[in-house]
Amino acid sequence: MQRHPIYEIKKFNCKTNVNDLYVNDFKSHLTNNDFIENTHSHNFYLLVFFNKGTGLHMIDFDQFEIKPGSFYILKPGQVHSWQLSKDIDGYIVFYSQEVYNLYYGNKKIEEYPFYKNSKNSPEILLDELQTAEIEKYFEILIDEGKRNEFKKLDKLLNMIDSILIELARIYDSFNTHAVHPYNLKINMLEILLDRHFKQEKAPSFYANKMNMSLKHLNRICKDVLNVTLTDFIYGKIILESKRLISVEGKPINEVANALGFVNYSYYTKVFKKYTGITPKNFKKQSHF
Repeated sequence: MQRHPIYEIKKFNCKTNVNDLYVNDFKSHLTNNDFIENTHSHNFYLLVFFNKGTGLHMIDFDQFEIKPGSFYILKPGQVHSWQLSKDIDGYIVFYSQEVYNLYYGNKKIEEYPFYKNSKNSPEILLDELQTAEIEKYFEILIDEGKRNEFKKLDKLLNMIDSILIELARIYDSFNTHAVHPYNLKINMLEILLDRHFKQEKAPSFYANKMNMSLKHLNRICKDVLNVTLTDFIYGKIILESKRLISVEGKPINEVANALGFVNYSYYTKVFKKYTGITPKNFKKQSHF
């Protein structure tokens, strides 16, 4: 199985400060980089907004229908691919966590609600009024990107942040879990899970780390995410499994070892429980 690429911003020939930022209209971007239609991932944040055309967008093995007003917000490491109509157009922005966080200091990119937890949808559908408002910011971005004026990077980052603020307002209006009182606890859980999921899979480990009872942490997961703590942990493991198999093209036994499974048979059993197929069949059947 062919290994799928993990792109860096410099791959796209951006000319902005230290290759940490890229802005383009989507049609030009696709013309110059038609390889992006194939499955790949990135080590940077991505915003893409479609105002014309249709298609399909696969993100972490979930399918989304592209139409005018479709906005996608991707984090580093997410796997995606496109099937696009010939009249597709819109805008696309890449930026690194470093360039944003260094510029804004105490304000961190990961604090925006759509970046806070892995259960949040990467898609936001805008109505006509919202589309018109967001387009204004992108038009300024495109114009500024073509010029070489004083404080260019500052203006580009401020326009990107303005887009993120508008999106956060829209996102909060229809995602009630974004302001759930337990949202901070879920954020803490995700940070711990990112650090330890390869070595620690027991729900009690995470409850102890968060200084709360297992029953209480499980209740939080059910209230906020509508899944048990165990399913949340293994959901992370299955997603990482799929990424390692499809993007990095690793053999199944190496994936099992990388994710901390000493017993290959048990890993296969877990994968099948949560996906309905074995890792081997996933590798065969997946078009990634």
